[in-house]
Amino acid sequence: MLAVFLLTGLWFTLRSGVFQLRGLPLWMRTTFGSLFREDGEKSKEERKSEDRRKSKKERKNEERKNEDRKKSGDEHSISQWQALTSALAACLGTGNIVGVATVITLGGPGAVFWMLLSAFLGMMTCCAENILGLRYRWRTESGGWMGGPMAYLSKGLKSKPLAGIYAALLTLASFGIGSMTQANAIAEAAKGTLRTPNIVTGLLICLLVGMVIFGGVKRIARVTEKIVPFMTGLFLTLSLVVLLANRERIPGVIAGIMREAFRVKAAAGGAAAYGIRGAMRYGVARGVFSNEAGLGSSAVIHAAADVERPAIQGMWGIAEVFIDTIVMCTVTALVLLCSGAWVPGGAYGGVALAGASFAGVFGAWGYRFMAFSITLFAFATLTGWSYYGEQGARYLLGEKSVTWYRVLYLGSALLGSVMRLDAVWSVADSLNGLMAIPNLIGLLWLSGEAVRELRSFERSLTSGGRTNA
Repeated sequence: MLAVFLLTGLWFTLRSGVFQLRGLPLWMRTTFGSLFREDGEKSKEERKSEDRRKSKKERKNEERKNEDRKKSGDEHSISQWQALTSALAACLGTGNIVGVATVITLGGPGAVFWMLLSAFLGMMTCCAENILGLRYRWRTESGGWMGGPMAYLSKGLKSKPLAGIYAALLTLASFGIGSMTQANAIAEAAKGTLRTPNIVTGLLICLLVGMVIFGGVKRIARVTEKIVPFMTGLFLTLSLVVLLANRERIPGVIAGIMREAFRVKAAAGGAAAYGIRGAMRYGVARGVFSNEAGLGSSAVIHAAADVERPAIQGMWGIAEVFIDTIVMCTVTALVLLCSGAWVPGGAYGGVALAGASFAGVFGAWGYRFMAFSITLFAFATLTGWSYYGEQGARYLLGEKSVTWYRVLYLGSALLGSVMRLDAVWSVADSLNGLMAIPNLIGLLWLSGEAVRELRSFERSLTSGGRTNA
């Protein structure tokens, strides 16, 4: 499966002409750049050209209608920025901290290289998922959007059985990776730092998450657009402090990552025996399951964006993988390796390794910060994944199932906060892998449509056509 993930990303990368590099100025301007412009995706030259063709009255009317780019005018849609932050909320979970620490413990420093390679290729996989998810989306009974893999499998591939299988797996996976495991992470963090009983934490989680998810996708988006920038900025800021304190080690760490990524044979030493096979296995797995490129899940919420051109949201998918793995996971890995907390075959692993990496600079507050970060990241994942599972249930059973799904989702969070989850983690990983099978079939079968839409958008820019959403 990991090989298929890589090959799918490579396929879209080659067919798009390595767009994630070649189109870097375009997708950066279309995504992050649009947040600082009144007129979305239009460049300065495009706006001047259109202004010359408009009367004074038309320009004034347009100015009055032009809203903040972070807001959506459709009551059943969310803005492009909110779609990004909601998708990031779902994938920026404990895996970005604990998962990276575990990958380095099991696969060595070389796993970081393969994690980044899988993310680089996954940029175009996520782009294609978003394009197809919007291309085939439709309005539901409640007026919202149904998109993502369910849409392009049922309408594009014309295979309702595959769409149904995907929806069922997505819904089941949401109870594991989205609810139980994240609630457990919060409960354990609260128990370790505040000595709070798990059941108390679980009830508080149900209350707070329930207040968000019963408000629908609009409320989820409003919450995540505030939480995600805050938690990302805080984590990166303190991580940069750690890296500055250990800046003399950075060149050696980078050299070690490259050297270990291509070590043909594992060196002797038991747990310290890292080779290319282990580095590839754990690195690619962390890259895939961190940003979810190839799983199709994030395309479900991107399909709710208030946008006309699917290619635009495809570029937000590129930005999502860039932030989640290229930036966040890389910074985490450098902190773990530069801090000196990690040693081959050492006793530290997972949360302990991450906490020790920050404690080297911040002392005991490093462990508290790690507990706080895990709580924020896990809470964001709880809210984001609830929408994925909700959409799966809505596709399978209709609008009436949504309320019952939300109740069960909160119940699984409460259950997860008070029980050991070794088996749940295994089942959740398996469900994620199974979700990818129908999704990748649809992606590869419809790959030509995704690439044509992306190239059409590029041509419309060069020819001066209207490109705003």
